[in-house]
Amino acid sequence: MDKELTLVGHLSELRQRILVSLAVVLVIMVFAFSHASDILTILKLPSAGSIDQLVFFSPTEAFSTYLKISFFSALVMACPVLLYQLWAFISPAFGKDARAQGTAFLGLSIAAFIAGISFGYFVLLPAAIKFLIGFSQGVLVPMISVGEYISFVTGLLLGCGLVFEMPVLSFLLARLGVLDYRVLRRSWKYALVVIFLVAAIVTPTPDAFNMCLMALPMLVLYELSIWGVKWSGRRG
Repeated sequence: MDKELTLVGHLSELRQRILVSLAVVLVIMVFAFSHASDILTILKLPSAGSIDQLVFFSPTEAFSTYLKISFFSALVMACPVLLYQLWAFISPAFGKDARAQGTAFLGLSIAAFIAGISFGYFVLLPAAIKFLIGFSQGVLVPMISVGEYISFVTGLLLGCGLVFEMPVLSFLLARLGVLDYRVLRRSWKYALVVIFLVAAIVTPTPDAFNMCLMALPMLVLYELSIWGVKWSGRRG
């Protein structure tokens, strides 16, 4: 007979899962640090043709940048473990069919995260860098700090990865009875405003073109969220 956990029990379980997640991230960070220069080369590719070389301005900047790269890489590679720990903690709220739903949750979450990072890397990032560097107009010479560049790139990629989790999050909230697809459908106009606001925040450039590059997939994701909520079977 399963024993329902008390508040202290839930907090203890949460602490254990956080420690496991941190341990996995730390181990991958150590591995990624030894390959940080190769990862940096990959992260520089979207700037090809816009930035010739990256520089550093303090004795510690190169080292701290490698740490940033290692941490970013660890978050991406540990994504399946982190999502599993999250699901294992919240799954009791989903009843008997949690195992089947867990497989779908993990698969869809990982696919959505990878799709978001891929979109940011191959589509949004090259356009954003080209737009920003283009402001020099041949008068200014770009001298980009490697630390600032990596913060810019990793922040944008992680932001895209999280934004693409919108349908999965909507599905989970629907299964908990928090969301109703009819409410999402009626709220389309308000969602449109919110989506463009989020796109303006996530997109590192102020121009309408790059903002639309981020907003258009978010509109598609919102529609997918509606169908995901409807498919969940919890319609209020």
